[in-house]
Amino acid sequence: MKEGQVNSDERQRAQRLKFEECERVMGVSNPFSCHCVFLLPMCQRSTSGGGMKLLGIFVFVALVIVKWVEGFQDVNVTYIDMQYVSERGFYNRPLLVPLTLINSAAAKGAVCLDGSLPGYHFHRGYGSGANNWLVQLEGGGWCGTIKNCQYSKKTRHGSSFFMEKQIPFIGILSNKAEENPDFFNWNRIKIRYCDGASFSGESQNVRAGLYFRGQRIWKAAMEDLMSKGMRYAKQALLSGCSAGGLASIIHCDEFRELFPRTARVKCLSDAGLFLDSVDVSGRRSLRNLFGSVVTLQGVQKSLPRSCTSRLNPILCYFPQHLIASVSTPLFLLNAAYDTWQIQASLAPPSADYHWNWYECRKNYARCSAPQIQYLQGFRNQMLRATRAFSRSYKNGLFINSCFAHCQSERQDTWFARDSPRIGNRGIAESVGNWYFDRVSVQAIGCPYPCDKTCHNLVFK
Repeated sequence: MKEGQVNSDERQRAQRLKFEECERVMGVSNPFSCHCVFLLPMCQRSTSGGGMKLLGIFVFVALVIVKWVEGFQDVNVTYIDMQYVSERGFYNRPLLVPLTLINSAAAKGAVCLDGSLPGYHFHRGYGSGANNWLVQLEGGGWCGTIKNCQYSKKTRHGSSFFMEKQIPFIGILSNKAEENPDFFNWNRIKIRYCDGASFSGESQNVRAGLYFRGQRIWKAAMEDLMSKGMRYAKQALLSGCSAGGLASIIHCDEFRELFPRTARVKCLSDAGLFLDSVDVSGRRSLRNLFGSVVTLQGVQKSLPRSCTSRLNPILCYFPQHLIASVSTPLFLLNAAYDTWQIQASLAPPSADYHWNWYECRKNYARCSAPQIQYLQGFRNQMLRATRAFSRSYKNGLFINSCFAHCQSERQDTWFARDSPRIGNRGIAESVGNWYFDRVSVQAIGCPYPCDKTCHNLVFK
């Protein structure tokens, strides 16, 4: 072996070890941060002389990037969406909605990871939507170890002290009819995510100063909203994206029980169909993460008995085993090649020993034929997992063959001139048709690369 090749191999090995350490600290729920910190060419610069100055600049830039990347999982408040807005002119500036803390939550022990008050953003409906309510549960990964949860409690995903004081309402939360035709004048709420277990934990760790109170936060938020008029809802929709999409499945039937039977109540899970898949190393990375979350945070207490009576609670945290237990009408919106699952579950760096998936993880166009075939297998698994679910007329399905994540919270994918479509219908129209019983929606797109309407995510 040539000396240059040996040095190159050693550098790659050292870089991979750094990445794995980053992933261990940040948690598999946030792989994008590690991409930004360790995979930039500047990492390989010398630290001697002027290199120290360059390193300092790099660290600063990396921290800025990490803060941006951290927001990727909550697509409605990210740089991506604000850039989308700014590129399309002043008239498209979104409504900015302030944060409201739930003051009554403290007495109920319904607190964030750090013990701070949970909160939400609320914009009241008007006109024909005055008695209709859309409640959206924020996403943002999970924490399944004390170390990761201690990290999270110093971010907006674990403390209201770090939450944005106001956020833009776009996509399914937009107040403009031309951007959100069916729900623009409803009461629209975004409940912030600060428990690290999809609003489902019920435990605490006194020594570490951590509160796992997701289930209590859910109940406290619902009680607060009911006191503000939601009890009179004629129509209601519970939605969520990513970890919030999982939460919308877990709490769907609980949400239904809040209202009289005369009310139309349904649920939407966006990018929440997490699959118990084998990763590229032959292991189950996501099952390991979910197992640690369920065990650490006492999640089993919040899962439906109809599932836990026959399966291990860890398996019941996977939507593919939960959806059969949901009696309330449910809509599953998912990308067949979900970018979060590719990067954090199917081909995480910790499973990609030789970095064969590095380019493919960042850009689908750089995937080899065998890698695309592997991803087609993931798509097939998703279709099998939803086969029985889709037979029920009350349920809805929109699985497009895109490399995306959270499509209802972004304006360009939710409702725009060039939004993704299956057949002749986009996402917003499909969800609206299903919710209002205008048309049955069981839409499955053809496999990659035939869908030319996708807004595929590419990481640089």
